[in-house]
Amino acid sequence: MDSKISHHDWEKGIIKLMNLDGWELQWTGEGFEHYDAKGKTPKGFNCIIEFKLRHAYYDTKILEKFKYDRLMEQKNCIKFYYVFDSKGNYLYHLDTLKIPDQPTFINCEATTKFDKHQLIDKSVYFISENQASIINRY
Repeated sequence: MDSKISHHDWEKGIIKLMNLDGWELQWTGEGFEHYDAKGKTPKGFNCIIEFKLRHAYYDTKILEKFKYDRLMEQKNCIKFYYVFDSKGNYLYHLDTLKIPDQPTFINCEATTKFDKHQLIDKSVYFISENQASIINRY
């Protein structure tokens, strides 16, 4: 991932590519929504997608419990989690994803947005690549 391009530009680019493949998505990343895109799947179902763009590759993906909970609160739509890293991209169907019974706590930056780099404990789920509904590796 080119560090000169903002994560918002990456999200918009991914959405454009998905729309070429039959999705009908709009970027929602500027607001404080708990998802980055909303619209319709190629089969016409309402959906929302949270994007996670990683510079580094990890074979186990991290899904923040807070974000998962907020996404799952959304009604009348299919929920997706899209991870893009240096080795591929992975689309997880959250409505059917088997997550661990209990989250794990990790010490990491509060957020890379708004220059909030202090370390905090975050409650997360670890999910494997093979749990993704769609996988594209490069």
